[in-house]
Amino acid sequence: MTDMMNAVEISEPGGPDVLRAVTRPVPDAGHGQVVIRVAYAGVNRPDALQRAGSYAPPKGASDLPGLEASGEVVAVGADVDWPKVGTQVCALLPGGGYAEYVATPAAHCLPVPEGMALREAACLPETFFTVWSNVFQRGGLQAGERFLVHGGSSGIGTTAIQLASAMGARVFATAGSAEKCAACERLGAERAINYREEDFVEILKGEGGANLILDMVGGDYIPRNVKALADEGRLVQIAFLGGPKVELNFAQVMMRRLTITGSTLRPQTDLAKARIADALRKEVWPLLASGRVAPVMDSEYPLADAAKAHAHMESSGHIGKIVLKVG
Repeated sequence: MTDMMNAVEISEPGGPDVLRAVTRPVPDAGHGQVVIRVAYAGVNRPDALQRAGSYAPPKGASDLPGLEASGEVVAVGADVDWPKVGTQVCALLPGGGYAEYVATPAAHCLPVPEGMALREAACLPETFFTVWSNVFQRGGLQAGERFLVHGGSSGIGTTAIQLASAMGARVFATAGSAEKCAACERLGAERAINYREEDFVEILKGEGGANLILDMVGGDYIPRNVKALADEGRLVQIAFLGGPKVELNFAQVMMRRLTITGSTLRPQTDLAKARIADALRKEVWPLLASGRVAPVMDSEYPLADAAKAHAHMESSGHIGKIVLKVG
């Protein structure tokens, strides 16, 4: 292992062009941490928010973007029983994935599912941690319930459709084109709704309402989501692409006994993330190993072309996950 590494940093808040190739010191493995030689890093919306200056890293985390990666463990800190040096893993990161080496808590690492390549494994942590914790732990989705996910063709959406379908829910999704809607239905959505042509509120109300909605749009979708919920339904908010502020009639929430909740993953404690990792290993990794669930891949870019990867993601032209090839 060398002392220096190639990385991509955020030179200043702004658009994709502020991402800049640099050389940085290789991080050390702190207490309870491992250092991973990165093969691939996932590209996610929070990376773009950080780049724009809207999503600061937690205290003590790397200022480099990148919240998930796959690769080989090359160093371990004190009190780490697993993974061992030489183990191939995928990992949720506090930051720093856009680099040849990254340090992360060992408890946030998961084994690469049997038969899966590192390219695909890099797509798992951020989306699967987010979907599992919000749809199943926070949202309490049960078999037979009606589940609506917005942005069905995104990395989060394609993951949520597959997991909800595998767990026996009736899945509905919104997307912005016929191609994206078809992709959602191939993954297990009972009905994909082209939001440019159809009203998801009327369609869900015609089904009796959604028991659970996972939304990353926000803005004027929030009151529409409330209308689309069944009595005692739950709305889980994980992002605000359409803005965080809206006027909402809370009488509906009270009269229909609705629940509105939400979360962000990155600021949660290391222990909370470790508990999500444990649940994924038990409940979801067997589905990945069997092939019942798999990451949907959109495209791959070299690390040096991270700006192009961000521009592609923000164009919303992708279906599934975008990765950076690092090692």
